[in-house]
Amino acid sequence: MNAPTIIIALIVLAVFAAIIARGVHNWKSGKSGCSCGGDCGACHGACHSK
Repeated sequence: MNAPTIIIALIVLAVFAAIIARGVHNWKSGKSGCSCGGDCGACHGACHSK
């Protein structure tokens, strides 16, 4: 592998890790990934089955 390939791979890996870390952070703080914004009473069953 040459240097530009390694640099691009590291950038892609860093972006991927940041996305995963943000998702874990949101999950631990009680925020959900659905469009109801964590207010499940306002989503009318669109996000979660009852």
